[in-house]
Amino acid sequence: MVQEDMTLDELKQITIDYYVNLQRIKKADTGNNPELEYQLKVYKNKLASLGIPSEEYEM
Repeated sequence: MVQEDMTLDELKQITIDYYVNLQRIKKADTGNNPELEYQLKVYKNKLASLGIPSEEYEM
């Protein structure tokens, strides 16, 4: 079994992609979705911990 370690740049890109996908869902969602709001907060904090300002990726 081969295990590949993710580079910091790969981790940052995956986190950005996931956050952007959540933003798209939020934009398309017309109702109140507490789980979506929670996930957005979690990923916003993950971006911040990686030194990435989430404001650049908000829709």
